[in-house]
Formats: sequence, structure tokens, C-alpha cells
Amino acid sequence: MAIYILRRLGYGLLVMLLVVTTISGIIFLAPVDPAQLTFGQRSDVSTVEAKTAELGLDQPLYMQLLHYLKDISPVSLEPDKADHLQRYRYHALFRVGNEQLLVLKVPYLRESYQTGRPVSEILAEVIPATALLAFTALLLASLLGIFFGIVAALKAHSRWDQLISVISVFGYSLPSYVTAMLLALIFGYMLGAWTGLDIQGSLFVIDDFGDWQLRWQNLILPALALGLRPVALITQLTRSAMLDVLSQDYVRTATAKGIPARIVVVKHALRNALNPIVSAISGWFAALLTGAFFVENVFNFKGLGAATVTALLNFDIPVVLGCVLFTSVVFVVINLLADLLYAWLDPRVVMR
Repeated sequence: MAIYILRRLGYGLLVMLLVVTTISGIIFLAPVDPAQLTFGQRSDVSTVEAKTAELGLDQPLYMQLLHYLKDISPVSLEPDKADHLQRYRYHALFRVGNEQLLVLKVPYLRESYQTGRPVSEILAEVIPATALLAFTALLLASLLGIFFGIVAALKAHSRWDQLISVISVFGYSLPSYVTAMLLALIFGYMLGAWTGLDIQGSLFVIDDFGDWQLRWQNLILPALALGLRPVALITQLTRSAMLDVLSQDYVRTATAKGIPARIVVVKHALRNALNPIVSAISGWFAALLTGAFFVENVFNFKGLGAATVTALLNFDIPVVLGCVLFTSVVFVVINLLADLLYAWLDPRVVMR
């Protein structure tokens, strides 16, 4: 098990390295000057050149990539200079030579070109809202999808089964941003006075007195829009897995012994049908973080997606790379946890 976890972590680090290198390479090659954008079109040449040198954008592309990878690495070799080390939160391990230190540090995501704030602070503000949105959507999708899938399996080939199948196929075919626009139009605009839901709004808002307020109602429509496609997929997977398990001899034996149908379905059938369902749920949680980008923009929901889009429009490279790095870490961690969960649900699964 330990060897398997280490191997998967190694694969995950490789994936993150490739993703960050590819995205940063594309951004750095774009014909846009972040220093020029920072000061505007009327800035003088010397000021722009000084800012470019300060940001390290005057160096070759491979040097910019290496410097960024060194900044986000938890272990690195750094010059023993106070003005250089002050940007890091670190612990010196030991000295290498006369002028170098091997340090253990918190990954440094740099500072925003537009605001000058640390990227870690920006992410800390927007990630909770997006994580809560994704979790709510996934919880809703899991409960509804498993329920409808069980109903469809128990009522196989009936009108209920056909109706659930048609609705799930239709729901899966709708992109999240289309669902978001439809829900915003119907329940936020046309029926807004009756539902009490706003067409746009964030989870955290500032009132007229400058105080932060939590608006749970602004989470409902984005969560529904984000969770509709997972509901459709989980419904079909649950139906298929349940039909396969219900045809097994041990389920028929439990039924023949007079065990109540509810216990047979929940304790015997559903537990053994959970593996593909868990796979879908775990995969969708990571996917919902990226899918939230479009939904957040439709509802003006201030989260990770809105921050990424704003950073892209302003060509704020550190914020964009910070968002990409966080999303990559989530994908790797979720996939690893899903594999470990398989082994817990089904002891027959062997980790290799």
C-alpha cells in the first residue's frame, strides 16, 4: 500500500509539473507585456523596462519557468541573503557552501501584477466559496443520482425507468453554462419574486455598512446548475451497477430467506454496487471545480472561477498559475483518495 501511494504521488507530481510548465509556457509566449498593462499605455519606456526586469520577464523563457518551479517547490537551494529570503516562509535545513542554504519552505506563489497582493491570499479568499459550491453540487447530485438510479433499477423496463432514463440523458447533454443561464432566467428573473432568489449574487457579500454577510440563498441556483450533469451520470451508473448486483445469487438468496427488501437493497446490493459510483463521484468533484468557472461567471458568483477569468483578462500571470496549480493538486489528491476508497469498499481490490 505504501509503495502504491508513493508511486501515485510521483505520478501526480509529474502531472502537476507538466500542467504548470505547459500553461506557463503558453502564457509567457503570449504577445502581451504585463509590465505595460500594469502602468497603462502612457507609461514611459524606462519605467516599463524597470518593471519588466523586476518581474523577471526579461529573461529567457526556460529561466522564467525554472524560477517559478523553484518558487513553488517546498524544498529549494537559495542564496543566503536577507532581501532574497524575506519573500519566503521557510526553515533553513543546512548550509551548502558559503553563500547557499537548503531551505524547507511554504510554496511561494508570488504576488499579483495588478494588486500587488500575495496570490496565496487571493486564493484563500476565493477557494472556500468554490469548494462549498462544488461540495454542495456534488452532495445534491450524489443523493439524487443514487436515489433515482435505485428506483430505475428496481422498476427496470417500466415507465418510471424509461422516464428517468430520458430525463438523465437530457440532463447530461446540457452543458453547465446553458443550465446556469436557464435557471437564472427562470428562477432568478421570471420567478424571482416568488422564489426569493437573485439572478446574480455571491456567497459572501458586503452590506451598506461594510460588514460581510453570508447569503446561503445565492448558493442554490449555482449548485443546481453545476450538479445537474453529475446527477444524470450517477443515475445511469447506479442503475447499471444495481441491475448487475441484483442478478447475483447472494442477493436472490437473501431475498428467499425473507430478509426485508429495504435491507437487501441497502446492505447487500447497494454496498457492492458502490465502486463505479464512487469513481464517478470522486472524479466529478475535481471536475466541478473547473466546471464552476462558467457557472460562477453566469451568476456573478465570486469564487475561484471568477478570479481566474479576471486574472486572464488582466494577464495577471501569477494568479492564473496559482489557480491552475491549485486545480492540479485537487485532481491528484482526489484521484488518490478515490483509489484508497475503492480498497476500503471492496477488499478484493488489490493496490499495485
